[in-house]
Amino acid sequence: MTVSRPVATGTVRVVLPGVLRELADGAAELTVPLGGGSLTVRQCLDAVAADRPELGRRLRDETGALRRHVNVFVDGADIRSRDGLDTPLQPGAVVHVLPSVAGG
Repeated sequence: MTVSRPVATGTVRVVLPGVLRELADGAAELTVPLGGGSLTVRQCLDAVAADRPELGRRLRDETGALRRHVNVFVDGADIRSRDGLDTPLQPGAVVHVLPSVAGG
């Protein structure tokens, strides 16, 4: 799977915050094709990491698990309250990747 920018039918949009855009050549959004018609968050992030390995390493650890400071939402719902990385994605889904904000 390759990651491209134009939005088309049968794709998923991955929205990146400003802090991660430098790892995606400045892109605010990436588009991932659904391929065979179904895709999970894990497969979506695999596709992103294949095209942008540094971004992939920032999102997930060596085992493929989301890093603790990374939150992923699909159509507004936290994947941790759904099926985690195995959350299915529908055509047109929007995946938001948000790093946790810490402060004191």
